[in-house]
Amino acid sequence: MTRMRWLVALVAALSLFAAACSAAEDAAETATDAAGDAADAATDAAGDAADAVEDVVDGDDDDAMEEEDDGAMEEEDDGAMEEESHSELATDFGVTEDAIRIGLSADLSGPFSSLTSVIVDAQTAYFDRVNENGGIAGREVELVILDNAYDVPTQLDNYAELADESEDGVVMISQSTGSPHTSAIAADLAEDDLLAVPLSWYSGWADQEFGSNVFELYTNYCFEGMNGVEFLVEQSGQANPTIAIVTRPGEYGQDGAAGAKIAAEALGLEIVYDGEGAIAGDDFTPIISQLVESSPDIVWITSSPTELAQIFGGAAAGGLQAIWSGSSPSYNVALLDTPVGPALDAFYFHSTYQALWNSNDSAGMQDMVAEITARIPEGNYAQADTYTIGWTEAIFAEAVLEQAAANGDMTRAGVVAAANQVTVDFQGLAPDQTWQGDPNDFAVRASYIYDIVLADATPTTPITEDGSSGLVLLKENFVGSVAEGFEFNEPCFVSEG
Repeated sequence: MTRMRWLVALVAALSLFAAACSAAEDAAETATDAAGDAADAATDAAGDAADAVEDVVDGDDDDAMEEEDDGAMEEEDDGAMEEESHSELATDFGVTEDAIRIGLSADLSGPFSSLTSVIVDAQTAYFDRVNENGGIAGREVELVILDNAYDVPTQLDNYAELADESEDGVVMISQSTGSPHTSAIAADLAEDDLLAVPLSWYSGWADQEFGSNVFELYTNYCFEGMNGVEFLVEQSGQANPTIAIVTRPGEYGQDGAAGAKIAAEALGLEIVYDGEGAIAGDDFTPIISQLVESSPDIVWITSSPTELAQIFGGAAAGGLQAIWSGSSPSYNVALLDTPVGPALDAFYFHSTYQALWNSNDSAGMQDMVAEITARIPEGNYAQADTYTIGWTEAIFAEAVLEQAAANGDMTRAGVVAAANQVTVDFQGLAPDQTWQGDPNDFAVRASYIYDIVLADATPTTPITEDGSSGLVLLKENFVGSVAEGFEFNEPCFVSEG
């Protein structure tokens, strides 16, 4: 089907579009030895033999008793040492003799709930396995999961509960959904010596004056924007394609816009439509009109999946044939089941921060896929690619807690200190990462880019090892020339508020 004939079909399908978009958001051994003795029955030396037998038996009994006592003492000492090592751990809040409490303040009912709930499921499955294998420091990991509904006031209420300075609080927060939401608690995290992993890739988390206790995973929106735009330029086949940038306001959208603009300037691209922060409210008609009118060759977008579908679909229906990409999680695989699926196949490339479901042969991927399919038999196929985020969040949390236990300090401050010591091996699921030294040195600059191939999408319910989301890996650990040479000394975007 030619692009123009496809566009006609798309226009007709858009009458079903809005309803379809909402569907998108959805195991000591012990051993004892016994010895027996025999005696000679000699008539000429019966008395001596009897004495000899008595001596032997007494000697053996003494040896056996000594061995038994030694074994018992050794067992007792081992148990005492283990108990002592556990009791010697410094703790304050969220860690008891039996449990380690980890908090999650996750969007389970807001605009990103369809993917965030899967991330929470992956963490739950990971720590179920950890607990089956003895937990951490002899303690069981207990997840405290709260819904922030992608609402800042609710996030603040959740934080007050998780940060409670008692056994009912948590020792770390292994997921905090949202950039403005995590920004709202960043100062409190530092004041309370509490660590949080954001479900957000804002470049400001690397700023020690602002995000000292926020430990981001993977690259940030800004570097992603640089890599994405440079990739789109390569795909366009033009030396200087024109570009349009359209994003949400705030740390998510405007950090992504900053990266795109840095790349545009470095590569000599003309920005024919600057829609930074323009995605607000429910009416996207002005954005669509300006995109169509400016007719860019490439488009960088930072939005929610529903917003992407409406803006991208509307612009395509209006005749725009630009190639697109955008900050993750703008795209969502569930969009393939909507009228814009064919257009996404034709014009959109998915940029993200980590390896997606079954997209490489790494040890970490094989382990995760096997565990998820076994532990979540009715897994959410439509969001299978998102399991990697929860799995790697859990890998990070386990590594930090194990380091804190090895340090003998599982206080909240001890956990933060441990996080600043570790280098985490994500086993091929994401670039290995550390948080030591200067952000310009440790910041992850690599991203992953996938082609959307609708015909390759083979959804299975439950998810299986060979299920495909129709995403084909084009660039793994991709660092463009702009991102590689960028001096990262401060956040790419800082909110004036």
